[in-house]
Amino acid sequence: MRDASKTLEGRRVIVTGGARGLGAAFVRALVDQGARVAFGDVLHDEGEALARDLHDAHFFALDLNDPQSIDEFVEQSAHALGGIDALINNAAITHSGGKSADELTPQTWDAVMNVNVRGTWLMSVACLPHLKASGRGAIVNIASDTALWGAPKLLAYVASKGAVIAMTRSLAREFGAGNVTVNAIAPGLTEVEATAYVPPERHEYYLKGRALTRAQVPDDVNGPVLFLLSDAARFVTGQLLPVNGGFVMN
Repeated sequence: MRDASKTLEGRRVIVTGGARGLGAAFVRALVDQGARVAFGDVLHDEGEALARDLHDAHFFALDLNDPQSIDEFVEQSAHALGGIDALINNAAITHSGGKSADELTPQTWDAVMNVNVRGTWLMSVACLPHLKASGRGAIVNIASDTALWGAPKLLAYVASKGAVIAMTRSLAREFGAGNVTVNAIAPGLTEVEATAYVPPERHEYYLKGRALTRAQVPDDVNGPVLFLLSDAARFVTGQLLPVNGGFVMN
């Protein structure tokens, strides 16, 4: 019998960058809501450990720098789940943190763009046939509120997340004919492993600037992502939702 409390019961969802941080939080939340999940990452040990811990999630290697790896991950996931209903484009790298615009190298810029922008595009395209076949396909791109307020000394990352926001709108128009929704979430600075390097003064800056003056944790982002994957959001597409406690307001 279907559990009405589980809004994503039986939904087949894949997550990039799911081995730790926000990605792992999404994987756990999806499983808790009854979804069938496959996730990918370059962090093999962490990914395999999470899959063992959850039992109801499949882990496959994924390197967004490699188009062949993307195609293989999508096909492995579709085979394991029996199709794909939704994609969370979560995987991203920073690499440019703490460097001013004139200190960045072309190599760093290209590395960030290849994963955060090209990787999001290639994942979305690779999943499209499966999402169209689903009849209720949904993509949620994880952007960042740094692209909304122009965080300094983070230029490559900020530019990449601005590109993800713009790409979300274009993809929504292209994929809409296939009944596939495409939306983006822009989290604020969230307390996860990937933000451990962020200087204390940046954390304090966020804390003081939020309307809700507390630290942001992964559970704060789970709800909006799950909503955008649910049937309640079937007529929502091309939208950006900042989730940052009111640090940036639309």
